[in-house]
Amino acid sequence: MSAITTAAMNVTTARPNNLKIYLKEAKYEFLKCLRLPRYSLSTMAFPLMFYVLFGLVLNGRGEHLNGTTIPAYLIATYGTFGVMGASLFGTAAGLASERGLGWLQVKRASPMPPFAYFVAKVAMSMIFSCAVVASLLVLGVTLGGVHMSVHNASALVGILVAGSIPFCAMGLALGYFAGPNSAPAVINLIYLPLSFCSGLWVPFMFLPKVVQKIAVMLPPYHLSQLALTMVGGGRGESVWTHWEVLIAFTLICLGIARVGFQREEKMYG
Repeated sequence: MSAITTAAMNVTTARPNNLKIYLKEAKYEFLKCLRLPRYSLSTMAFPLMFYVLFGLVLNGRGEHLNGTTIPAYLIATYGTFGVMGASLFGTAAGLASERGLGWLQVKRASPMPPFAYFVAKVAMSMIFSCAVVASLLVLGVTLGGVHMSVHNASALVGILVAGSIPFCAMGLALGYFAGPNSAPAVINLIYLPLSFCSGLWVPFMFLPKVVQKIAVMLPPYHLSQLALTMVGGGRGESVWTHWEVLIAFTLICLGIARVGFQREEKMYG
């Protein structure tokens, strides 16, 4: 009996700790992207560069827009822009490239939980999203004269980081259907027009009427409006409607990503 008990204890001890596996996979995914300048530098540099130019240099005289200062307003919109970039390029481009290299087949053959790979990509994108928004806040407060309470600043970071999940889901869907070489171009063809039409570069009220009608149907518009409520620049629309649109968009993208995942399983399974 003692031998059987000892054997059972050894089997139990040998079982992998899934939480540690998920954390380790997320850690190395983050380190991998941190060491890729084309991802880490561009993800941080583009929204910060646009904010410095349009939020601080060209609009540094204290003008107001929709009830708040322009530097505060642009923290929310360029924060949304930065979150989208970190999420789409972190998931779609990485997934498409690793599919082309056969890395997913290696992962599938390993004893790692199948979803650890995807959770790691989402976690990495959320970390970079948090870094982008925090950097914008630091610039706004120190150089742009933005005044925000700790509560509102924390809520803004939380909203935008949580709002990265729908675009991570979109990235997973794109990553399964875009080729490894064409993925960056496909992402830009979607990401840049989507940003403009959602009022992230040009404030919503200055967009052409036709584009305004399109904007209210786009997920980035709804995320930016949630962020703008934290800086006092929202349009007074229902917060729940914005979240409902983002949740619905996430589920649709995850459904598309699942179709791509199943297609790969049949192809290589």
